[in-house]
Amino acid sequence: MPTITVNGVELYYELHGSGDEILVLNNGIIANTASWVYQLPALTPHYRVLLYDMRGQGQSQKWREGDPDYSWEMHTDDLAALLDALDIGSAHMGGISYGGELTQVFALRYPARCRRLIIADAVSDVGPQLLAIADSWLRIAELGDHELFYRSTWYWNFSEQFFNESYDFLLSRVEAAKALDLPSVGQLCRCFMTMNTTAQLSQIQHPTCVLVGEKDILKPVHYSETIAAQIPNACLHVLPGAGHASFWESAAEFNRIILDFLQTA
Repeated sequence: MPTITVNGVELYYELHGSGDEILVLNNGIIANTASWVYQLPALTPHYRVLLYDMRGQGQSQKWREGDPDYSWEMHTDDLAALLDALDIGSAHMGGISYGGELTQVFALRYPARCRRLIIADAVSDVGPQLLAIADSWLRIAELGDHELFYRSTWYWNFSEQFFNESYDFLLSRVEAAKALDLPSVGQLCRCFMTMNTTAQLSQIQHPTCVLVGEKDILKPVHYSETIAAQIPNACLHVLPGAGHASFWESAAEFNRIILDFLQTA
């Protein structure tokens, strides 16, 4: 599997598809490249899709005691260096949740590297309730109990209908959660809690597609409404009935919207 070392950290990446234009997709906080399984078949006939695991995620290098704390600046510098290493000048940039937050920061710090933006189920700041949720995730991660972490976080990601209908499958994923590196998860949570781009969003001039699940209980619709209102050239799509993992629950509609957006002249 391809890896590349940037900024002293080994990052895992995948390049899929064909086409002249490149689309980068940034993962959710405890996700990895495999989470885009429902998007690749729709996107790869039209675009080269770059997936990668951020530091601390999936198959990329993990955080260890003595390493610097994670930050949005660090994540965006890693992505810029990855693009450099792959000889990619600019690309469409998108992400879900944590990846949607990284997309905002990247567009602000590296505007010339971005073409169009896709921001799904993300926030531009962290309100008190969301801060309390993230802090609880951090504290549970610090306990080092993988099953407890999974069982304490899984239900936030889905609508009630999807969770109930998929309960047996989701329950079967408890064992897979043991692959999470909890010290790195803690770093990702700490970084997330510093998210605060709302006052800067008006600086983003790129065409931007904002998506959110109607039933997202982790990062409710009002967060996406704020992002879409503050970015001058943004459109907002609310996916009926979908929860936080809208790209899974409403994959076909999610894919249709982003393809229409990317292919608009």
